[in-house]
Amino acid sequence: MRMFFFLLAMVLAVPGLAAADGLAGREGWQVMPTAKSYRALNEDLNGAIKAEGMLLVTQASASAGAKGRGLSIPGNRIVGVYRNDYAVRMLEASVAAGIEAPVRFYVTETGDGTATLSWKTPSLVFAPYMDEGGAALAELAAELDGVFQTIAEKAVAPR
Repeated sequence: MRMFFFLLAMVLAVPGLAAADGLAGREGWQVMPTAKSYRALNEDLNGAIKAEGMLLVTQASASAGAKGRGLSIPGNRIVGVYRNDYAVRMLEASVAAGIEAPVRFYVTETGDGTATLSWKTPSLVFAPYMDEGGAALAELAAELDGVFQTIAEKAVAPR
């Protein structure tokens, strides 16, 4: 019982960890609060994507768009990550699964100025297509789960 309260206290002591801006606790999501600034986490995510041999193929930011309109909202950026060899394998397994590529990371700025990295695991993203894609798609999704986890760990690691 003491261990439970100790762990609970640790979670509550880290800014943003318990709530992670409402992202935590969603099935199939990974959420990693950090002590990094929004800008630093974005930079480190870009570097981690390259370090894992993946490509940043799409990105969108409502906060950047809002800034262009004279509005200020907390930073957010969606980063689509993929690579052609994975895309070909995915399409060989399930053409319908192609709608889910690229798989995305989500960088959000928290109220205390730090940032959170989150993503839906590729296994969750491709789950609706598993009946069609079979073992080949399941294997690809599991492989991508590992790639995305490694990218995230590199991105959130201290500088």
